[in-house]
Amino acid sequence: MFRFGDSNYLYLLCILPLLVLFYVYSNHKRRKRIQKYGDINLLRSLMPDVSNIRMNLKFWLTFSAIGLIILVLARPQFGSKLETVKRSGVETIIALDISNSMLAQDVVPNRLDKSKKLISKLVDSFTNDKVGMIVFAGQAFTQLPITTDYISAKMFLDAIDPSLIVSQGTNIGGAIDLAMKSFTPKEDIGRAIIIITDGENHEGGAEEAAKVAAGKGMQVYVLGVGSSEGSPILVNGKTNEFRKDRDGNVIMTHLNEQMCQSIAQAGNGVYIRVDNSNSAQRILQKEIDKLAKADVETTVFTEFDEQFMVVAWIALIVLLLEMLVLERKNPLFKNIRLFH
Repeated sequence: MFRFGDSNYLYLLCILPLLVLFYVYSNHKRRKRIQKYGDINLLRSLMPDVSNIRMNLKFWLTFSAIGLIILVLARPQFGSKLETVKRSGVETIIALDISNSMLAQDVVPNRLDKSKKLISKLVDSFTNDKVGMIVFAGQAFTQLPITTDYISAKMFLDAIDPSLIVSQGTNIGGAIDLAMKSFTPKEDIGRAIIIITDGENHEGGAEEAAKVAAGKGMQVYVLGVGSSEGSPILVNGKTNEFRKDRDGNVIMTHLNEQMCQSIAQAGNGVYIRVDNSNSAQRILQKEIDKLAKADVETTVFTEFDEQFMVVAWIALIVLLLEMLVLERKNPLFKNIRLFH
């Protein structure tokens, strides 16, 4: 891979053909003036130390040096390298409920898609923070280990779907337990566990897990998605078909807001209601910004490595050669017919 860091400087290369035209024109005018004094071969014999080849060589060395300096200004970059950099940030584990009730449409377009959009915007706001993702329903699984690779985080986010977990339910306690094990061993850094759920079919143990997390310095934030009034659940995304119980009644799913608040309180965090606005993301971001940040060494892959120093050294060597080449023949070598 090859590119220029600041390609605008490459427009200066337009100067080079103008320099050639000017040099050719100057030589033509010089020969015309010399011819006015007599036969050019005779005049050449009267000026044995003058060397046209040396003059041409000096011009082309200067020409090359100018071209190389322009390339240096444009900052050529190629190759790749791994860098270890220090970043100041926090660690965040996002646990997303993907049970079937998250397909309810009391928020637009539905609870799950709204949650995924919120997570995407949250990841976009991160700079030096680490993020990991867990999905849960009846069980909890790691979707993405904690990382600073935000591009991968959004790719894994797009792949999240209720079909990832067959076991239904809302095992928030299991999600918090898994989240506690997902952070790095780094100490003195803010850690946030973000639970995004509707609280439907809560299996218990969540408040106890949140207390344990808080005792370890991890703050548990709960984002409640949905409405307390309830909403039916579409079947496989169909527009007019809803899930029904064994008696044929349409199943209504409700946001268990009281339970969400209790978990957030136990986890020394904040409960945030997710509606059709973007306020939840802004509130959550402010809360995360309050957490203690610490320097973390991270290995970063740099696709393009600066190589302008190589070109700069070549330009310097060319300029030195131009200075060493004299316009007239060296008297010490006047008998050597290297230049004419």
